[in-house]
Formats: sequence, structure tokens, C-alpha cells
Amino acid sequence: MSVTQAPVFEAFIVPHRSLTPKGVLVVVGLLAVLTAAMALRFWLIGAWPVVVFSVVEVPVVVLLLTINLRRARASELIMLSAQAVTVVRTDPTGRRQQASLPSAWLRVDLDPGRGIPRVMLSSHGRGWEVGAFLHEAEKRSLFAALSDALHGLRNPRFDNPQLREN
Repeated sequence: MSVTQAPVFEAFIVPHRSLTPKGVLVVVGLLAVLTAAMALRFWLIGAWPVVVFSVVEVPVVVLLLTINLRRARASELIMLSAQAVTVVRTDPTGRRQQASLPSAWLRVDLDPGRGIPRVMLSSHGRGWEVGAFLHEAEKRSLFAALSDALHGLRNPRFDNPQLREN
């Protein structure tokens, strides 16, 4: 962005994940030990079919945790300048999509839809959802921040020292 297009609002959004890769290893290790102990106990009492399910359980959990970690690499960058709002969306594989909408006719809407609302940016018949992986409170906060930034962009406050009271 050049100096004339300096952003007045910028938000970098990533999905919330509380489990780190090291935490995943700890969870998988504990699960494997506990599952092995339980499988051994059931094998010793003669309930061998339980062992089959125990052997399948750990790889399924590893697969699901791997998918969760991969999806955590997604991100979204929202930049609002006087000329346009630019949304750069990065998917978990690293591919980027970029969309720009002119800010002169930009609308920021909170579409209630069904269930969790959606934050929609629209201009000239084109629309773009932002923050799709956020929770409801975070979406409302993003909507309020974007609306305030857009309002501030359209209604600048000028400070004239000569008009101040002494």
C-alpha cells in the first residue's frame, strides 16, 4: 500500500486453537497409554472385541487432531483505507485469495441468518463474508470495529485550534 492508501483500520484474524502441536503430542501419548491399558485389561478378562475398537480409536483421534492443527493455519487480513477495503484470506494450505471493494459505497452488515450472525462487506452488488470462523461475540466486536472505522473515514473530525475555547 502506498502512503495515500494507508489503512485506517487493520485486523488480522486467526481461528482460536487452545491446543499447541506439543499439546497434541501429550494428548495423543496419554490417550495411547490409557487405551493400551484398558485394552490389556479387557483382553485379560476375555472381552477381546473391545481391543479391536481400542486399536481403531487412537488413529481416529490422531487424524482429527491433525485436521484441527491444519485448519488453525488459516487467517484473514482486513485492511480499510480511504480508497478500498481489502480482504486477504489464507487457507490452511497457504493459498491466498484477495478481494477489494471500494470503500466509498461500502456497507458493513451483521446478517443474523440462522444461528450465528455473519459479518458481510458489500459494495456495488458484490459481497464478501469476513471472520467466518469467529464466535458470535467476536463477530459482533468485528462488526462494531469495522462500522466505527468506516464511520470515522466518512465523517472525519477536523481539529482547528482557532475554534477551541481558551
